[in-house]
Amino acid sequence: MDELLFSCVMGTAAGILGTGLGGIIGFVLNNPGRRFLSTLLNFSAGLMIAVVCFDLLPEAFEIGGFGVSIGGVCLGVVMIIACDEAITSWRSDFKRNAASISQYIKTGILLGIGIALHNFPEGLAIGSGFTAMESYGVGLSLVIAFHDVPEGIAMAAPMRIGGMGRWKVFLAAVIAGVPTGIGALVGYLLGEISPYFISLCLGFAGGAMLYITCLELIPRSRDLYRGRIPGLGLIMGVITGILVSSLL
Repeated sequence: MDELLFSCVMGTAAGILGTGLGGIIGFVLNNPGRRFLSTLLNFSAGLMIAVVCFDLLPEAFEIGGFGVSIGGVCLGVVMIIACDEAITSWRSDFKRNAASISQYIKTGILLGIGIALHNFPEGLAIGSGFTAMESYGVGLSLVIAFHDVPEGIAMAAPMRIGGMGRWKVFLAAVIAGVPTGIGALVGYLLGEISPYFISLCLGFAGGAMLYITCLELIPRSRDLYRGRIPGLGLIMGVITGILVSSLL
């Protein structure tokens, strides 16, 4: 039981520290210009594209094969569309003058859902690692914590731009990291989890995150500012994401 508790604590800490550290970006933003905000959103989009295409999906293909992974991607897209429609319907109940602000917060909420979905299979990996060897589980927890920082940044940026308070942004980023601990608990209890299930979960999260990036983050960036610098921000985000994925 002590090892079970330790695996849960490490899994939860990895998720919360990673996305929470990225969420600290919410404390930095203070009435910046539209060009900077557009560049930041594009940079966040580039990070997400790189994480999904160069890390998350290749891992899903390797673990469970192409078919299961793509099936997960399709399910993830369908799920996030349903969430998008639900949030849009909920947002329509607000006053009209709050609609433009709510759009960015909605984008952040959707990203938070996608990141939480991604964090669960990461937790499964941590829990399974502890069943094999404690040192392996600890090492994996540290890697995942660093790996989650860019995702926390991508989530916090649109929320802060939309006018959400700094502490609320940070709290939202922390909450998105909690599923890592839940996944660690499940992973430890089940031991050797079916690779197809993990692959499906990774594909599911990847599909959700790609949808949010392409249909929420990038369009919001173009609404703020159209120019070369935000485009370069997207490229730098992709490069940064590739470096993070390759180093970790």
